[in-house]
Amino acid sequence: MSTEPPPPGSGQAPDDRSGKEPPPPSGSPYDAPHGHEPPPYAGDPYGGGPYNTDPLAGMPPLAGSGKRVLARIIDMVIVGIVAVLLGWAFGLIQYTTSAERIQYAKSLGQEVIVAVLYVAYDTFFTARNGQTPGKQLMKLRTANLSDGSTPTTQTSLLRAAVLWIPFAFCCACIWTIIAGGWSFFDRPYKQGLHDKAAKTVVVSTA
Repeated sequence: MSTEPPPPGSGQAPDDRSGKEPPPPSGSPYDAPHGHEPPPYAGDPYGGGPYNTDPLAGMPPLAGSGKRVLARIIDMVIVGIVAVLLGWAFGLIQYTTSAERIQYAKSLGQEVIVAVLYVAYDTFFTARNGQTPGKQLMKLRTANLSDGSTPTTQTSLLRAAVLWIPFAFCCACIWTIIAGGWSFFDRPYKQGLHDKAAKTVVVSTA
């Protein structure tokens, strides 16, 4: 029998007699560089069918809820300072000083500024590389649950809107505690309500 490989165009695959399986792909989809499309998983944990590969098996460790809270506090302080400065600049914060207390009154304009700043801040940094300054300091990153990639601008905007619009206009810290605190109890992905809406997770980069 001839051992020559089949001629090109014959439609026959070369006979591989090594008996070895091709090596599995190396690395993790959560290590893929930004802009590189990792192989998609089959299915969707949100109801689209079972995964061929559990997303948890390919991602870095999920971020601890305590570190997420610290990162969020850092971000809130940063944006809060900017909101106060803008409020004063546009005359939207009124204050009176007495020997006993300082009173602050919020107008609708101030609430709009707060909402826009928080949503824009979170959307910009999350869509850029998954890290707000607070997350960067705490060595955390937001990623798509399905493949570990950096969320798109649309996904980042949805995530930020769910978290910050109720905070600015009606529920303030109560909503932040509920939405963010959900990650303390959620299993298996430790998602806050904003993560569930956007289908994202927060992972450790350390």
